[in-house]
Amino acid sequence: MSERSGTAMPTPPDDIVEAARLAPDHWISMIDPGWDGEGVPPDRVVVGRWRTGATGEIEEWEDNEAYRPSPESLGWPEPTDDVDKALQLAVTGYGPPEDVLRALATAEVAVLTLPDGSLVTAAVEDGGLVVPVFTASPHLAGVGGFAFERVTVPALLDRLPPGHALYLNPAGPAGSVLEADQLAETIDDGTRPEERVRAAHRPVPPVRPLP
Repeated sequence: MSERSGTAMPTPPDDIVEAARLAPDHWISMIDPGWDGEGVPPDRVVVGRWRTGATGEIEEWEDNEAYRPSPESLGWPEPTDDVDKALQLAVTGYGPPEDVLRALATAEVAVLTLPDGSLVTAAVEDGGLVVPVFTASPHLAGVGGFAFERVTVPALLDRLPPGHALYLNPAGPAGSVLEADQLAETIDDGTRPEERVRAAHRPVPPVRPLP
């Protein structure tokens, strides 16, 4: 057996071995288990492919450089809530960023507070100003025992300092910065938002990685 890439050939499961016997001189693709769509899988969910020889034996493996692993393949924990689920899918390219805005528009979240009750603010590595926001208790617990307040997202936007974005679940695997103006549009009039989520992860437009 041989490889066309620098990684070792993955061990094919039994169903692939059986399929190979029935399809000599073919390429057989390995699909990310996180993809559940219909029809031909898009290139980004194809991990790679095996090549079968004339006798139906698997002889070769080829990586797919365009592959993007799903949250499941990355070993991320199960989402804590609808917003976290949408975030995980958006930053890995398995779901649209608009779903994050729609889920967040009706959510109740937690924010850290100062002694005077004002919101804790911060700056991210690219210099952007943010308010850390936590969509579920496990994310809040991940930053320690600070004072916090639970608030609906519309009420949070009313208190958001000018020029600040929301930093969703900063300690989580899908922590992302979301622009407040597009979220406000979603809440106010239900129009389809532009894709304005930027994440601390892989650079897939319109998801932009933080430096």
